[in-house]
Amino acid sequence: MKRFLLLIAAVLLSSTAIADEFGSTISTFRQASQTAPFFEGAYGYAVFPSVGKGGIGLGGAYGQGQVYRGGSAVGKSKLVQVTFGFQLGGQAFSQIVFLQDKRAYDEFTSGSFEFGAQASAVAITLGASAQAGTTGTGAQAGDNQAKANYVSGYAIFTSAKGGLMYEATIGGQTFTFDPY
Repeated sequence: MKRFLLLIAAVLLSSTAIADEFGSTISTFRQASQTAPFFEGAYGYAVFPSVGKGGIGLGGAYGQGQVYRGGSAVGKSKLVQVTFGFQLGGQAFSQIVFLQDKRAYDEFTSGSFEFGAQASAVAITLGASAQAGTTGTGAQAGDNQAKANYVSGYAIFTSAKGGLMYEATIGGQTFTFDPY
């Protein structure tokens, strides 16, 4: 099982994240109507250009990113996710975590930070989407995605890159931070 997850992650993350990839990912999120307003008021944000995810029963995800404050990169971050439940497949996606205020920024950059099962991410892709979290649940089709708000100082968005994943799981994401 462990080898399978590592193989999926290696295939999905075959290219190393470079500066152009961070700029391109930030540009994608800046152009999306759901995320553009968050760039104006966020104290900071963390960007993960390529997160690989896979699983059969037990799953995991991994991605490397950068944390930004005032438009400049201030450190690097790693995302690790473990999930358990009905799941099958693999996928790659980009993720951004907006940090609403200094408290959220300080908490995220404390060195090791974790989102529990209550955290939810809003997909900015066209097509069908579903959301579940502390703000409620919902599903819809088309390009009118759920309106996102900060929850406890954080707003999480994802953008699909490829793959296919079926899942109904419980899990959480852990982040590390290393300043430059």
